[in-house]
Amino acid sequence: MHPMRLLFVLLASATLLAAQNNSVDQLRAEMAAMREDMRMLNQRVGELTLTVEQLNRENNQLQAKANQSYVTVAQLNDAVADMNKALRAGLTDQRRDILDQVGDRIEKLARQTQSALDALAKNQATRPAINPGGFSENYPKDGISYTVQSGDTLDVIARKTGAKKIDIINANRISDPSRILAGQTLFIPGGK
Repeated sequence: MHPMRLLFVLLASATLLAAQNNSVDQLRAEMAAMREDMRMLNQRVGELTLTVEQLNRENNQLQAKANQSYVTVAQLNDAVADMNKALRAGLTDQRRDILDQVGDRIEKLARQTQSALDALAKNQATRPAINPGGFSENYPKDGISYTVQSGDTLDVIARKTGAKKIDIINANRISDPSRILAGQTLFIPGGK
């Protein structure tokens, strides 16, 4: 072979060998990068697996809660409506009872009032009228003032003051001696 040619072949071989060495180094670098990428992907897959497991647990818990019985809004509204009906019915019964009691009391009071009126009418009819012809002016013109006390009657006042009952009646023009009231002031003719 020709030396030049040999030199050329050697040079070409050396160039090829250098190119191959560069390629091998590049391949090694790329392989290292790929290994790092694979390691990162494995780590990420592990993280995603943990996340999926957590989501599955939470999903199972939610499904368990969903299977529990909860009251719906419609059921709650129905229950409130039923309670309102029962309350209205109770109030109606209570009103009816109260009205019955009030009616009974009114009837009782009416009977008592009628009895009192009957008794009063009977007493008025049997009580003799005092001085039916009018009051006499024949009584002493001098005397004292007397304030009726609780429990006083004209007889008691006459005894206390030394006056005559008929003079007290005429001087004060008392048509019903049973109707003097405590606190009332009377003129007592000739009283002491």
